[in-house]
Amino acid sequence: MPLTVAIVGRPNVGKSTLFNRLAGKKLALVHDTPGVTRDRREALAGGLKLIDTAGFEEGLEGSLARRMTAQTMAAIAEAEVCLFVIDARDGITAGDEIIAETLRRSGKPVILAANKSEGRGAADTVADAYRLGFGEALTVSAEHNLGIAELIEALGAPETEDAGEESEDEAAEIDDTDGEAADDSAGEDGPAQYIPDRPMHLAIVGRPNVGKSSLFNHILGAERSLTGPEPGLTRDAIAAPWEAHGRAILLHDTAGLRKSARAAGHALEQLSVGSTLDAIRFADCVIVVIDATQPFEKQDLTIADLIEKEGRAVVFAVNKWDVIENRGGAIGKLRLKLDESLPQLKGAPLIAISARTGEGIDRLLPAVLEADRAWNKHVPTSALNRFLEEALSRHAPPAIRGRRVRIRYMTQPKVRPPTFALFGNQLAALPDDYLRYLTNNLRDAFDLAGTPIRLRLRGGNNPYAE
Repeated sequence: MPLTVAIVGRPNVGKSTLFNRLAGKKLALVHDTPGVTRDRREALAGGLKLIDTAGFEEGLEGSLARRMTAQTMAAIAEAEVCLFVIDARDGITAGDEIIAETLRRSGKPVILAANKSEGRGAADTVADAYRLGFGEALTVSAEHNLGIAELIEALGAPETEDAGEESEDEAAEIDDTDGEAADDSAGEDGPAQYIPDRPMHLAIVGRPNVGKSSLFNHILGAERSLTGPEPGLTRDAIAAPWEAHGRAILLHDTAGLRKSARAAGHALEQLSVGSTLDAIRFADCVIVVIDATQPFEKQDLTIADLIEKEGRAVVFAVNKWDVIENRGGAIGKLRLKLDESLPQLKGAPLIAISARTGEGIDRLLPAVLEADRAWNKHVPTSALNRFLEEALSRHAPPAIRGRRVRIRYMTQPKVRPPTFALFGNQLAALPDDYLRYLTNNLRDAFDLAGTPIRLRLRGGNNPYAE
């Protein structure tokens, strides 16, 4: 079992930079602004389970500062060892002494680290640190990678060169999103089978203040992310392991996505947006949270379109359903608006939920698993060509400059998302509405709701013909 280490300290002493250094890659947002970290973030690296935390700050009951401190206290309670970080440039402050008293009351072993020790004055800080009651402070510089080996040794975990890096197997699984379809069918003409081979990466995204973190917490059954009336509380995408219906899932809470023009020029917000976009790119399935009181605004559609272009499976969760008074026919109207506004995701699951009361969440998770199955689905070639023959007989392609377009053959070279190749002549001239006709019929015929579909047009004859 890995050693659980909570990294604690005042705001802006370099906790997140040290967390990234120990993890071996940039996971947490780092910025000069104090208080960037608000939620606790976890990572496994080199025999350690690292927990990055928000800085200790005083505040009134119910305030954001008090809620951030509560997250830090939860991390201390979970930890086996606390890594107390101080700023070697600032020396020992009253804030450090308050944290030291809190750590002493916790009864947890504490290792003291004086970060930013590459500058002058570090020696004085180290000497003065004895009064905190945790012995000599280790001098480190997370930014310049100084003293990190000694710190890892003090924590009692083996130092590894590849800490925090993806294994070759994990990298291959991520790359399979754009790779050839896996051999998971029972033969070319047999039934397609889907066998999960790794945890599903599930991201929760949406506009600010639509209830993403509340949904994240409700699913996990714990106050894992900060919630409150303030928009934009979540700044960094955080992940937590979870299991549902026998499937291992890595659940990602993300920062709200505002219009690009509003985020432009705000460096910290742009970092938050980048963190959310990374979560989408590495996700298998994405839950798009919609505010039931302001459904399907332009930004909602922009976010959904981005997810479709990234090729991720998608489920729409209409949150705050508990405050809707006239529900009769409301979900049907939203369904119609979704299909009209996002025809490229027609039929995607649309679930009415309340993250506050838990209403509808029992229907959300099966919809996610079904969308994930569709995203991974491989259709036998024989079934595809029977489908093609029927589709062509119902609605033949239009003639192009008096010449008939001939679609001879169809196959599926890729999954994640399902990608279908059409072989024939003059295919590049096919109008978009005919391609939508084929896409919509593919979705209906093979139960591909909740996943983007790609069509690849290839000239030439049937590659399997004699």
